[in-house]
Amino acid sequence: MILFPAVDVLDNRAVRLLYGKRDEVTDYGTPVERALKWQQAGAQYLHIVDLNGAFDDSLVNKKTLVELIKKVSIPVQIGGGIKSMDKIKFYLEEVGASRVIVGTACVTNPDLADKACAAYGNKIVAGIDAKDGFVAIKGWVEKSALKPIEVALDMKKRGVDTVVYTDINRDGALCGANIQATAKLSEDSGMKIIASGGMATLDDIKAVKQKGIYGAILGRAIYTGDIKLEDALKI
Repeated sequence: MILFPAVDVLDNRAVRLLYGKRDEVTDYGTPVERALKWQQAGAQYLHIVDLNGAFDDSLVNKKTLVELIKKVSIPVQIGGGIKSMDKIKFYLEEVGASRVIVGTACVTNPDLADKACAAYGNKIVAGIDAKDGFVAIKGWVEKSALKPIEVALDMKKRGVDTVVYTDINRDGALCGANIQATAKLSEDSGMKIIASGGMATLDDIKAVKQKGIYGAILGRAIYTGDIKLEDALKI
């Protein structure tokens, strides 16, 4: 199992949001410093989110994100407002990200996955964010009529093999991951699922590992110290 420390970037700051709400924000300093801290603690992979890009397609974080990806020496996957081949090409070819996460476009423009997978193969990851059993889009502010398994299987058909699956109702709340739903999506889809949202204790990490899930994203818990990244990596 791979652990992905998260660096969410809003207005060029490293932040954590509660339930994905823009007005429920905690500032944790500069994104580059945070990324380097997680790398020094032993992280093997980073999960970066451009929140301004996710909310309104803004490019305000562009310089910061480029600096972050170029300064760390470990692989980075990045998501947030990635809705075009130009942006995918920018992050993969010009900046040097290892993978990009396509979220909203999985629902609104699924043909993008066809083109992206044809060009970049397993460097394309689907971001599936669920709220009350349905997939949310556009920075989680809109809810679609699709269920996570429907989107996952459609993406699989188009060439995607990895999914970041987030339970929005748990994200940033330190209330425990939705391990049952994550494990079911992993089993039903046959894809590599990265659990996201609510990871609060080392027991959550143990439970995700026991279910054979491919990976887990660590957010607020490693910022508050509820989980020490070094201890999590030992598991």
